[in-house]
Amino acid sequence: MKIKLNNVLVSDQQKAQDFYTEVLGFETKVDLPIGEFRWLTVGSREDPEGAQLLLEPNAFPAAAAYQNALYEAGIPLTSFAVDNIKEEIERLKALGVEFRSEATDVGTTIIALFDDSCGNFIQIYQEK
Repeated sequence: MKIKLNNVLVSDQQKAQDFYTEVLGFETKVDLPIGEFRWLTVGSREDPEGAQLLLEPNAFPAAAAYQNALYEAGIPLTSFAVDNIKEEIERLKALGVEFRSEATDVGTTIIALFDDSCGNFIQIYQEK
């Protein structure tokens, strides 16, 4: 069994595509119209054959409620691994990304939390 696709709820697919590609550095993998929305996936440039994120609209009321509840509680929707968290935080801040928490040592990893501008907190982590 492999993880090949995971969804990230977003409030605006175009804004999410811009953020995830232009700021985070992912690349668009699939962009197909489906009714009023799109089947829109992005993936890591560092792992071209790796898992993709489906930037899924939060149009279903339960999805929007779930996304909002996580955000209000300060809980990340998902996490991304980085090689050097301090450098990544500096890079993202220079691009205007707002962090909820700075690099925090939690034992076996160092974590930080940022706002993806599409209704989510995303955690980045570096393994020690």
